[in-house]
Amino acid sequence: MAQTLLRPEQVDDLVAQYRKGATLVELASIFGVNRRTVAMHLTRREVTTRRGWFDPSRINEAADLYLSGLTLVEVGVKVGVGPQAVRRALASHGVVIRPGGGRRSRITASAAVGS
Repeated sequence: MAQTLLRPEQVDDLVAQYRKGATLVELASIFGVNRRTVAMHLTRREVTTRRGWFDPSRINEAADLYLSGLTLVEVGVKVGVGPQAVRRALASHGVVIRPGGGRRSRITASAAVGS
């Protein structure tokens, strides 16, 4: 993966957007970097990060997405939070979390059945 270096003015913008309520996932998408890179920039600027904030009004959407087969990471991207925040929110809502280890592609699974 190519490394994306942010200019100081971009980091200024990132910090400002985070303070206005943007999530790490949203900022990662906007600036084309990993969410951990966003967190690193915030830490370097001594910005206290919000941990695991999940908008309770989106729990039903997140549950529906997860139960449709999306992973915690994929649900997190759609609702704008990290996978651990999704996991905590879904579990506290009574959704059974699937075992880890990733899922097999439906295409690969169906091709295996046909062979």
